[in-house]
Amino acid sequence: MAETGNEAHPLDRLFATIEARRGADPANSYTAKLFARGNTKIAQKLGEEAVETVIEAVSGDKAALAAESADLLYHLLVLWAARGLAPEEVWAKLSAREGLSGLDEKAERGGTPRKSTKKKEKGA
Repeated sequence: MAETGNEAHPLDRLFATIEARRGADPANSYTAKLFARGNTKIAQKLGEEAVETVIEAVSGDKAALAAESADLLYHLLVLWAARGLAPEEVWAKLSAREGLSGLDEKAERGGTPRKSTKKKEKGA
């Protein structure tokens, strides 16, 4: 679990709460209701929240962007839990990428190879 000092990171605490609500009554828990609806609906909801986050990013309303970002993160964590992906697995991927250029990291994963940023000199 990622920690700051002696406290668990807020995303780790939220994930633990999500996991604890997995078996709750869907009539009493939004999280349990999401789990009951299945992975496809959870992923669809995540997509909706991503679009809402983008809209607020473009609108320039910082408070609304923060609120939508929180919704997006929550729904992402629900999807992780539904798919059996622990946050530590994602944190490990992020840690492995530290210090790498995003372009280099993408090339290592088999994405588009990194092109040289140097301009060719005339006559070369």
